[in-house]
Amino acid sequence: MAIVRILIDGYSLLHRWGDLADGHPRHSAFARNELIHWLTQYRDAIGTPITVFFDGAGAPAGTPKAASTREMEVLYSKRGQTADSMIERAAYRFRAVGEVLVVTDDVAERDTVLSVGASVSSCGQFIQAASLALNEQHRELHHYNRKERSGFRSPSKR
Repeated sequence: MAIVRILIDGYSLLHRWGDLADGHPRHSAFARNELIHWLTQYRDAIGTPITVFFDGAGAPAGTPKAASTREMEVLYSKRGQTADSMIERAAYRFRAVGEVLVVTDDVAERDTVLSVGASVSSCGQFIQAASLALNEQHRELHHYNRKERSGFRSPSKR
């Protein structure tokens, strides 16, 4: 069965991915934006919608509303809830639609979403798999662009 959505514990992934926003705190707006940018590229490469969840009392001040689309959703927990509880609820609800992949290094969270029928990936495994997919896309685009360039001739050489 194909994965219908990837649910990501944003701070868990940022914590594991030290060089993504090198020199910036893991909980900074810069780090979050870098992660969202990278996940958007990955979503474009694979075509599977992604939802990334961050703990916090709603989106931090100054967070642009356009950061979230249907295909690349960015959610912040509200006061009194956690990103983990939001991921668990989403994994449970999506099971009626198809398979869901949850990305987190939180062992308790992984056990909980496994119990509702979701698949899980550690952050390290996800980073490796996503990097491979993006590298493959880059190679394919490079090959395609080279092929397309060779099909065009300069007007002076015709």
